[in-house]
Amino acid sequence: MLTIDRATRDAIVAHAKRDHPDECCGIVAGPEGSDRPERLVEMVNAAGSPTFYEFDSTELLDLYKQMWANDEEPVVVYHSHTATEAYPSRTDIGLASEPNAHYVLVSTREHGNNEGPVDFRSYRIVDGVVTEEEVTVVESLPSA
Repeated sequence: MLTIDRATRDAIVAHAKRDHPDECCGIVAGPEGSDRPERLVEMVNAAGSPTFYEFDSTELLDLYKQMWANDEEPVVVYHSHTATEAYPSRTDIGLASEPNAHYVLVSTREHGNNEGPVDFRSYRIVDGVVTEEEVTVVESLPSA
């Protein structure tokens, strides 16, 4: 189960709507081993595509250096789908390289960057196996 605070969830949704019709992507870092998504890092979709996302390699390396220095890890890896449901594509599954991460997908296909609900779902992807998990949105994460 993914437990995420409302402000972080809302920021991910806002990023997805802002970048529509292109896919957005980003990472929510948290203390190593904690499963606490605490620090949202919006990334640039280097592909600039409505059907594919790609982290900028320099930006991603810089983020990993920051996380290593802060004893953090990627708790959530997120991106949006602009024309399809919030379910990992074969490409998404192939790119999933963080076995402990929650893979969040936001579908903006229904309302684009306009007001309206989005499909916000989370998955575990390990060795090519996709398992959907419950998402619990809380006002704030409990104290560590």
